[in-house]
Amino acid sequence: MKKRSILFPFTAFSIAASSLTSVHACQSTSDLSSLPEEDGADKAEVSVRPNVIFIYADDIGYGDLGCNQAVKTISTPNVDKLADEGIRFTNAYSAAATSTPARYAMLTGEYAWRRPGTGIAAGNAAMIIKPERYTIADMFKNAGYSTAVVGKWHLGLGAETGKQDWNGLVTPNTSDLGFDYSYIMAATADRTPCVYMENGRVVGLDPSDPIEVSYNKPIPGEPTGKSNPELLTLHPSHGHNQAIVNGISRIGYMKGGHSARWKDENIADSIVAHAIGFIESRKSGTPFFLYLGTNDIHVPRVPHARFCGKSGMGARGDALLSFDWCVGEIMKTLKRLKMDRNTIIVLSSDNGPVVDDGYKDQAVELLGSHRPWGHLRGGKYSSYEAGSRVPCILRWKGTVKPAVSDAMVSQIDWMGSFAQLLGVTLPAGAGPDSENQLDAWLGKDKVGREYVVGQNVNNNLSIRTRDWKYIAPGKGSAMYVQTNIELGNSQEPQLYRLSDDESEKVNCASEYPQIMRELQLRLEQVKVKK
Repeated sequence: MKKRSILFPFTAFSIAASSLTSVHACQSTSDLSSLPEEDGADKAEVSVRPNVIFIYADDIGYGDLGCNQAVKTISTPNVDKLADEGIRFTNAYSAAATSTPARYAMLTGEYAWRRPGTGIAAGNAAMIIKPERYTIADMFKNAGYSTAVVGKWHLGLGAETGKQDWNGLVTPNTSDLGFDYSYIMAATADRTPCVYMENGRVVGLDPSDPIEVSYNKPIPGEPTGKSNPELLTLHPSHGHNQAIVNGISRIGYMKGGHSARWKDENIADSIVAHAIGFIESRKSGTPFFLYLGTNDIHVPRVPHARFCGKSGMGARGDALLSFDWCVGEIMKTLKRLKMDRNTIIVLSSDNGPVVDDGYKDQAVELLGSHRPWGHLRGGKYSSYEAGSRVPCILRWKGTVKPAVSDAMVSQIDWMGSFAQLLGVTLPAGAGPDSENQLDAWLGKDKVGREYVVGQNVNNNLSIRTRDWKYIAPGKGSAMYVQTNIELGNSQEPQLYRLSDDESEKVNCASEYPQIMRELQLRLEQVKVKK
């Protein structure tokens, strides 16, 4: 049975520091002697137990960040600085092309398609990762780390879908998954309930105005985007026409909790403030692990006024500036607290980009020459490369030399790789699909994984090796018409020679039948792996 986490509440600017006792301290550490070091690095500042921060972006594509662009169409100076000081990966993958399964796989080290009920979660979904499941937060906690999750969650809460008591303590919650502290969005920005949850409870709730949430039928007396469009300040382009919060209609229905409802334009500020609060509370010496799930640039896109109109690309571009600001605030905090050299930052995204994902925010009309998907085909939801090949940077200042790496890496390996770094032995059955790719993540291995497996919105699978990409025949339409994204679904097998066709323009399955059969077999072997 897993040891349950200790909960310690704090506000954004007034922190009560807590001393946490680890389940067991790590008995050994991996050999760091062969790691390259920057000239002049102070070795005394480098610990074998560095702090670790995952900055996990939402819907940011490979081409959305300045550091990945040959011709700059967006200014992301803080992310670019992080890339200049770290390793920027050109072949990094999430485990799925949508949010929930990608996050499930990253946190558990298990492909989401192995488990039923791991598709895109409703706002009132039960907690998808079961309390008995060993997570990457458990791993860090077992190594003596203080652990926190701040920001977007989208993995459900509570024991039963639709049965949560949002007016009390919702259990199980993130504390049952190895996180000592949590300040999370209960679902996503476009789903009810539109409230923050701190350690399992709604923040700022007035007991006289209890929350009611429904995903089955409208709540009597509550306006919706469908029935009351005159109340909207941002109109949906498809779906998103149910409960109205802050003049924006969402997915799902909601009543009450008015004092607790977030202001969309302040979400980034609130998430960053609580992330900084957690970091500040740990400056006493205990190493920490922070999973920071940013909301930018998921819909509805309502960036703060200080970003509005600054990108020239409308709300989506302005939200990218907001994301870059978030990264910069974390970097400044680490430098101010003299944690800069002893903290590993890993920045990536849960899946590829989508432009119109349900609201009339002029993202398509104002896109201009910007290409969120870069040179790749597809986008969020898709089996094609832009669905799950994502931006990725690792910085360990003073320990890992800056570089650009073409090694093939996957977020599913963060558990196995950091376990190696910390000298943690994973329990039997934990992280079954997570490989130890620490050398690739730290720039010592230029090749990385032998293959990566992808999953699209229809749960159709693909497999990529260094040179080839095979997409298995599967169900579903070829296009997600509302988002204008090719999904990669076909009744015919697809084979692409990525070594000279990264844009997946030519299906050469008939030309290379032997290669296709080999990849088919390998994918089948992965599917039956225990």
